Amino acid sequence: MSTYSLEKQRGHAGERVLLELKMRGPQTAAQVGQRLGTSGENARQLLLKLSDDGLVVSQSVALGVGRPKQVWHLTEAARSRFPDTHAELTIGLIHGIRGLFGEGALEQLIAARELETRRSYALAVAGATSTEDRLMRLTAIRSREGYMAECTVADDGDGWLLVENHCPICAAAQLCQGFCRAELAIFQEILGNDVSVQRDEHILAGARRCAYRIRLADQKVPAAP
Repeated sequence: MSTYSLEKQRGHAGERVLLELKMRGPQTAAQVGQRLGTSGENARQLLLKLSDDGLVVSQSVALGVGRPKQVWHLTEAARSRFPDTHAELTIGLIHGIRGLFGEGALEQLIAARELETRRSYALAVAGATSTEDRLMRLTAIRSREGYMAECTVADDGDGWLLVENHCPICAAAQLCQGFCRAELAIFQEILGNDVSVQRDEHILAGARRCAYRIRLADQKVPAAP
């Protein structure tokens, strides 16, 4: 195999490592290897290469008894590789609207976007026969929009967790948190009045991801497998 082919293979493997850290958070080389179906040593070599490229860093963390382990996580440079929908253009437009027309005009823009999103999401979940079905459809929509969304029964059995591992409008949301406020309201409406929606984790508050806990008002949530 040529040197070019080897480098190409490593490049693809490196992208898988970055995606794994993005989706699952900081991990040891052994954990990454297990997730990717390779050895911990192979994963460590990939992580070292990514570290040389400035895309990951390691931190010594005490995990139970024994010597501290090296836990790897993404750098800001790596996070920028994931889509942030036309960030510079969006920031410029927000500043422009604020400067020319004031905060009220920006709120009107957010309200219009919220209305359009409500309509498209409502069409997507039309015909869903259960909360879980609506949740799965909402998760699929958010994934298509670039949020890397997942939905599972919460580990503690207290409702479901809708997790968004990436925010493609993060730059806009940092300047105007009305975007986040609108999303929470939309989720509540789409999932129905028989559930409550609460944001447990928030990227803008320093979390790795956004996570929403959904609880049924009167019914039991299925037990976690």
